[in-house]
Amino acid sequence: MADREGNLEAPTRHPLDWRNPDFYDEESLNRELERVFDICHGCRRCVSLCQSFPTLFDLVDESSTMEVDGVAKSDYIKVVDHCYLCDLCYMTKCPYVPPHAWNVDFPHLMLRAKAVKFRNGKVRLRDRILTSTDAVGSIAGIPVIAQTVNAANKIGLARKALETVAGIHADAWVPEYHSSSLRGLLSSHRSDNEALPAGRTKGGIALFATCYMNRNEPGPGLDLVEVFEHNGIPVKLAGEERCCGMPKLELGDLESVAKAKEHNIPLLAKLVDEGWDLTALVPSCVLMFKQELPLMYPDDKDVQKVKQAFFDPFEYLMLRHKEGMLKTDFRQPLGNIAYHAACHQRVQNIGQKTREALSLVPATTVEIIERCSGHDGTYAVKKEFHDHAMKIVRPVADRVKNAEAQHYGSDCAMAGHHIENALKDGRAPEHPITLLRKAYGI
Repeated sequence: MADREGNLEAPTRHPLDWRNPDFYDEESLNRELERVFDICHGCRRCVSLCQSFPTLFDLVDESSTMEVDGVAKSDYIKVVDHCYLCDLCYMTKCPYVPPHAWNVDFPHLMLRAKAVKFRNGKVRLRDRILTSTDAVGSIAGIPVIAQTVNAANKIGLARKALETVAGIHADAWVPEYHSSSLRGLLSSHRSDNEALPAGRTKGGIALFATCYMNRNEPGPGLDLVEVFEHNGIPVKLAGEERCCGMPKLELGDLESVAKAKEHNIPLLAKLVDEGWDLTALVPSCVLMFKQELPLMYPDDKDVQKVKQAFFDPFEYLMLRHKEGMLKTDFRQPLGNIAYHAACHQRVQNIGQKTREALSLVPATTVEIIERCSGHDGTYAVKKEFHDHAMKIVRPVADRVKNAEAQHYGSDCAMAGHHIENALKDGRAPEHPITLLRKAYGI
């Protein structure tokens, strides 16, 4: 097949037509799946990205015709279930994305199939619970309960029981819960800095805490506040937000995504009107507000307003650096860093901003690893997918090991811990914002 011949334009994304009744029509869905699968079968460029493509190609190669028309439509869901919407095929591999006439958007086609599956009630209770991050965090974060949950997750027999009952793989890394939430730790924070605009930035940042950083790993959130305040950027919490909706999006539960949007967007839009920029420490949450919600609600002015004001943390810092507004008074070199660039950060098309920021530190080298870790928040913990997730992360872990670096980590803290689980050498990952704070010596 030709390689984007005559199509040198940047990939474009069409709005997600999820309110159209045809979106949920199974016959229409299967026709589109067959069309796109046939294109993928003829190309096979994405075979190394995730398990979706090897699954598809095995189905084709083992069929009676050795073509897509020989694959039972009931088997299409096997391909869908392995897709965790990393977006890498769309943004880095596929030659046939819009504006190409073939109009292939594999991730959003998988999302459509997941939405049909969810609407038809073919989703496990486990998956509904795993993606209900607000509810799980509010319960597991209660003092005593948090310690009990954390202790049980370290006991082999308890994990085996959890695998049997709930399908959570006994060897998967699972996050700890903190009774002291990021919100609680920052409840009394007040900034003495005055917002100073520079370039696209207004100079004051409102932090969307995220479910994970709030209840599971508040440390990097505190580090972000220290780094930004050190650079004269006032920071405030973005009110009582709810989950951004990405876990429910990946489940295909678009109505729950809509409910989260109805809560979060008015709150965030008000902050933008008050003169605040927006950020979050989980790349998936940033992508939700930069891409997925704007594509679901292309005509919602507040959604588009929030999109324009949302920044990756290191994107923000490097925009300030471009305007001479980032301090480089680093006190501590970091040596060699093996840095994993998270998929949902890479597809934001902002460049290697984390690597650029860490490279400002004297006597510091950064080896960037641009390959999916295979974690996806829930994919790697599920019994039926864990082995595939470990296969995907292995080359990343090997790169970290071979780098012999003093530090390693990822913009996605969960990806960092998944790499840790593959390394099994006793070294813990460090979030890049934590490393930057360490370099400043603050």
